[in-house]
Formats: sequence, structure tokens, C-alpha cells
Amino acid sequence: MKLYHDQPAGTVDRARSLRRDASTPERRLLRALRTAFPHLKWRHQAPIGPFYADMLCFSEKLVIEVDGDTHAAADDARRDAVIAREGFRTLRVTNTDVMENLDGVLTHISLSLREREGAAQPRKGEGDPTTRKGATA
Repeated sequence: MKLYHDQPAGTVDRARSLRRDASTPERRLLRALRTAFPHLKWRHQAPIGPFYADMLCFSEKLVIEVDGDTHAAADDARRDAVIAREGFRTLRVTNTDVMENLDGVLTHISLSLREREGAAQPRKGEGDPTTRKGATA
């Protein structure tokens, strides 16, 4: 399996333990992701380098981190750099947002997925100056 290639011994056991002991917000978000985006495969506590991604989607190259109240923001830069070197983007959401504003979190994720697909690019005709209102040829 690609995830465990060149991983140290114990990686599989550690990932299983993290999944088994997952927080309520992590479990809730994972269920919501699988329901909202059933065409995507979401992995939970997947190893990336020395870290474990809370949620990972290989096809979209997206990692979603669920940050708790005692989250150490100082470690985020190093973690994000390793994840970026592996070719993934990172989205961070808080436990509070997952528990109190799950629809907003899913909307944020959806927008990020569409951005990756190129939805932010101009639609056919929008980028052509001759088709804009008031444009002269």
C-alpha cells in the first residue's frame, strides 16, 4: 500500500490506535465527508511522513486537520511543510466548527475541492474581452 511504503515499524498499529481513539469531532466530520462527497475516498489517520493526517483524500490531494482546544499551532508550519512536500494541500478546521457549524465546514471543503478542479477559472466566454458588457471590439 502506498501509504505505508518506507514507514517505520508500528505505523499500521499506530494508525489503527488513532482511528480507534478518534475524537467525536473527527468521527462526525468523517461521516459527513463520506455522506457529502460519496464519490471520494476519505482515509482517516493516514500516515504522511512522520505525521498522521486526520482526513486524507488521495484523488484530491487534500488533507483536513481537525484542531482541538489544546492544539499546538507552533507545530503546524513544520507539519504543513511536510504535507506540502508530499503534494497535498491542508485545510484546518476546529472542533468547535465541526460540532456547531458542520454545514459551514462542508461548504468550505466543497469550495476548496471546486477550486482544485478549476472552478475558479473563468467560464467559457467570461475571459474573452469581446464578450463582456461594454467591451468594444
